[in-house]
Amino acid sequence: MPDANVRIPEEARDRLAAVAAAEGMSLRAYLARLAEGLLTPAERAERAEKAREALKAWNGYAPTAAEQRNLDTELDRRLDEVVGS
Repeated sequence: MPDANVRIPEEARDRLAAVAAAEGMSLRAYLARLAEGLLTPAERAERAEKAREALKAWNGYAPTAAEQRNLDTELDRRLDEVVGS
């Protein structure tokens, strides 16, 4: 597979290179591994739907859309609290 050039700020490149080196990897290998592990929004939605289906089959858990929004809001609030946003 041919390489591609990506323009990012020098500071970001240096930070990524340092993280890669700390894991014993080249920047190229680290970025390739990172890209393989990331999910697109469609892939995340598909996994979420499969998880909802599994929970419903396992224990009947089937929140409404409003309940899901409320749970998402609460999760966001708690994450903001921990991160300090």
